[in-house]
Amino acid sequence: MKNRAFSLVEVLIAILLLGLSIASLIVANTSFTKGSAVATDLSTVEFLIEQVRERSASVKYTGLSSLQHFDNVVFSPPMSADGSSLNSFAAFSEQITVENVSENNLTQVVAYDSGFIRITARVFLNSKEISSTSWLRANTGD
Repeated sequence: MKNRAFSLVEVLIAILLLGLSIASLIVANTSFTKGSAVATDLSTVEFLIEQVRERSASVKYTGLSSLQHFDNVVFSPPMSADGSSLNSFAAFSEQITVENVSENNLTQVVAYDSGFIRITARVFLNSKEISSTSWLRANTGD
């Protein structure tokens, strides 16, 4: 009658394969956790940029002076669309710039009031820039 037990080499190979599988699962879990944290931060940044956009849209634009209080301002912690402080996002900060742009070339900054401005919102997480977005506003004359 033949012995049907596993040899020592077979057992060692099975343990090695099991150990490699567990190690790869731990590495994958760590990567997924880090990816999830980055995705959460990016989602928060997009929310904060939208708050800046809504806050600037609520101001009637009749020239650069009507939005001058936004120019070169840093909000830390960030502010909501209604101007209240978002203390739960204290690790984030927002820097806003407002510039006159040429009516013929919307990428060119000009010193005069052309009727068009570019608002740029930069969002930082612990002093590291995460995202920057710009949009244009036109003087409607209303």
